[in-house]
Amino acid sequence: MRRDIFQAIADPTRRAIVMLLAVQAMTPNAMAEHFYTSRQAVSKHIRILVECDLLEQEQQGREIQYTLRASKMNEIEKWLDQFKALMAKRFNQLDDVLKRLKEKKK
Repeated sequence: MRRDIFQAIADPTRRAIVMLLAVQAMTPNAMAEHFYTSRQAVSKHIRILVECDLLEQEQQGREIQYTLRASKMNEIEKWLDQFKALMAKRFNQLDDVLKRLKEKKK
C-alpha cells in the first residue's frame, strides 16, 4: 500500500525520525536509541516512512542505512503555500472590512 506524505508526518515519532535523518543516515538500531519504545515499534514507523517514499534504504553489509528523501517534503511545502495564500487573502479581506468600519465611524 502506498501512503501519502501527510500520513508520514501525522505521528510525532515519525516526525522525530525525519528530523534525525535530516542530519545523517542511520540504522534502525541507531534510531531506536533516541526513543523510549522498542526497536520493533521504531521499525513500524520506518516501514510507514518507506511506504510514503520519504526514506531511501541502502544495504551496507548486514545493516540497512536509511536516508531522508528531502525532495519528498516539497509536497508538504506546496500544500502549506496554498494554505498560506488562502489565509493571506482572508486576512486582507478582513483588513478591508476593518478599514471600512473605521471610516464609517468618522
